Amino acid sequence: QVHLVESGGGLVQPGGSLRLSCAASGSGFSIYAMGWYRRALGKQRELVAVIITTTGSTNYADSVKGRFTISRDNAKNTVYLQMSSLKPEDTAVYYCNLRQRFFNKDYDYWGQGTQVTVSS
Repeated sequence: QVHLVESGGGLVQPGGSLRLSCAASGSGFSIYAMGWYRRALGKQRELVAVIITTTGSTNYADSVKGRFTISRDNAKNTVYLQMSSLKPEDTAVYYCNLRQRFFNKDYDYWGQGTQVTVSS
């Protein structure tokens, strides 16, 4: 099995910073990619950032480019999201995602979500 543990969410003022962490644990498993999604109140879930485990390639939502940075520690099966210059519109529940890929078929695991609130 795969278990994802998220941390780092909280309340921050506009312009502030937060760093989210997500650690994967469990029995033997492989990881194709890890990433972060978010769902704001009344909105659809959207991809924030993703990183490919083997290559380190990254992709970001246009709304966070230049402000957020995703990184990973493969030895620890952990992914991070450094968020800077936070805006009220960044307020959402952030979900960690782990994707496995076998024979070009994807299998997703999800964290419980952590609340990020940007408000003065």
